[in-house]
Amino acid sequence: MHSPLVAASIEVFSTCPPSSGADRRTYLADVAAVARWSEAAGCRGILVYADNSQLDPWLVSHAIVQRTTSLSPLVAVQPVYMHPYSVAKMVTSIAHLYRRRIYLNMVAGGFKNDLTALHDTTPHDRRYDRLVEYTTIIQRLLAGGSPVSYEGDFYEVAGLKLSPPLGGDLVPGIFVSGSSEAALAAAMPANEYGATPANGVVNAGIRVGIISRDHDDEAWAVALARFPEDRKGQLTRQLATKVSDSVWHKQLSHLGDLGERSPYWLVPFQNYKTMCPYLVGSHERVGEELAAYLVVGYRTFILDVPVSLADLQHTTLAFQRALEMSKCQSYSTSG
Repeated sequence: MHSPLVAASIEVFSTCPPSSGADRRTYLADVAAVARWSEAAGCRGILVYADNSQLDPWLVSHAIVQRTTSLSPLVAVQPVYMHPYSVAKMVTSIAHLYRRRIYLNMVAGGFKNDLTALHDTTPHDRRYDRLVEYTTIIQRLLAGGSPVSYEGDFYEVAGLKLSPPLGGDLVPGIFVSGSSEAALAAAMPANEYGATPANGVVNAGIRVGIISRDHDDEAWAVALARFPEDRKGQLTRQLATKVSDSVWHKQLSHLGDLGERSPYWLVPFQNYKTMCPYLVGSHERVGEELAAYLVVGYRTFILDVPVSLADLQHTTLAFQRALEMSKCQSYSTSG
């Protein structure tokens, strides 16, 4: 039986360990281990962060490609870091060398201090307008054919051609990161060369950590041991919220306690240990929550950094239950 993480109906990505705060002597080995676990568990790819405190995401992605056989890096791409031609060149170069598909996570913003240091004063919503132009140039270059000419408010190219050309089966999947109205508007044209669902709605995805075991009590014991309360981390989160203009970040920060038995757990986020909420519980309970996302159309799931292959295998079981339950709910609704 194939892993549900590679089911045709969903895409599941893990996350690469961040380099900030990591031990330089062991970091590359840690990245390789997480990438291999992710591949073994059936993940489609692995998210690689980008901000001023991280290693270059393309170099980290190159290391991942060299140490796996099929896993696709999901590279965070921020326009202030490189020209759109350079992004397209990276994609086609990796494809040419390794026959590996890349995914792009298009990011409009970031920490305010990072953007200030780079002298990027573009207002929040205009950054998404810039992202659309940026992504459009990348997509047209990767589509091949005639040289690309484009004139917009932020970028202008004339007769630009990409070499070597990209094989059609290696065209990157493209995600737009964000939950604001500007981000949702940007996601529509960004899907121009991607797979558009039959109903015309752009595929939606979420980022969520998962700790699942056979029984609820076992899962919560693992969760509480992994993410104990941390007052220093809470203060750091408060500061990070102040220096971020991410709508999603602020929404998550303002959520309160959702109840003792809720599988939706915010403590790792509130203690600045992760950048996403968690689902905690038995395979059945977490599967119920995931099934609810599947029923309303979510098809992409980006997990937090895994701690072991066994952890990912438990997550696989939760997704298996989610797929089974979502099919039953879909049949019930259509009937």
